[in-house]
Amino acid sequence: MAVSELSRMRFNRFRSHRRGWWSLWILLVAYGFSLLSPWLVSERPLLLNWDGALKVPVLFHYSDADLGGQYATEVDYHRLAERAQQQDVKYWSLRAPIPHDPLRAHLTAEGAPPYPPSKTHWLGTDAHGRDMLARLIHGFRLCMSFALLLTLSSTVLGVILGGLQGYIGGKFDLSVQRFIEIWSALPFLYVVILVGSIYGTSFWLLLLIMTAFSWIGMSYYMRGEFLRLRRITYVNAARVLGLSGPHIFFREILPNALVPVITLFPFSLIGGITALTSLDFLGFGLQPPAPSWGELLAQGLQNLYAPWITIFTVLALFFTLLLATFVGEALRDAFDPKSGDRYE
Repeated sequence: MAVSELSRMRFNRFRSHRRGWWSLWILLVAYGFSLLSPWLVSERPLLLNWDGALKVPVLFHYSDADLGGQYATEVDYHRLAERAQQQDVKYWSLRAPIPHDPLRAHLTAEGAPPYPPSKTHWLGTDAHGRDMLARLIHGFRLCMSFALLLTLSSTVLGVILGGLQGYIGGKFDLSVQRFIEIWSALPFLYVVILVGSIYGTSFWLLLLIMTAFSWIGMSYYMRGEFLRLRRITYVNAARVLGLSGPHIFFREILPNALVPVITLFPFSLIGGITALTSLDFLGFGLQPPAPSWGELLAQGLQNLYAPWITIFTVLALFFTLLLATFVGEALRDAFDPKSGDRYE
């Protein structure tokens, strides 16, 4: 598919905005690494050799009995080398870069958790003895995946409903506007509490509830764009030529109405991250032991004598939102026709 000269010019503007360009790459690399966190941030070795047999624990489950134990329970890979030495078994392993599971409590150190940063736990542990770095990385994957799915779903819903309002107009537009006014008046937090008390707050249920309320803002933008564009000359010409309504909607108007969608996408992503973190902090979001940044912030508030919990969580949240903001600024400037060659 050929790329228009306008799209090429906008991409060049975005790339010349170095702060936004590099922020995008940092976010993409960090999110890509987080997607691999079940294998790269795990106590399960990537490979191990037990008595001459090569095993791949990151892909296959092995019971304790498969590796010299007596029971069919989960293997404690941290003590496997000690067991091999006691049983005089040939053993070696290739550990993950961060050999800690975000759900496993480490209670072998002296005293009670939370444990401060050390050689074993670089960022310390939380109040339950779970590695902070592992929980932050898995929490980043959780926050970004939730925010991306929320932004995409609410954007699609807002574009379709708002576009139909602006394109059809008349009584349909007025009816949907009245429905939006009533729907937006519903107390979102009360709905989350009510549904969560009945069905629980799983990832997908929480995503569904938030999507049901998050599309409204985007529908306002799209309604205004379609109201503006449906009377423009080339749209009237398409009607005169006898082109169908769906063709005019999707091929003539929609591509020219997507500028606010693209420029608002990073800021909608920020809203999704902060919304999930806030709900988790209040206890109405994903339930423990999910590795949530909001839950870590709540732990930090309850354990003020362990400042590393709050500090590292706030820093992770701050830099994620900062990078997304830089990307949003670069996109806004790239699509702004008044920006000219400001960054070239």
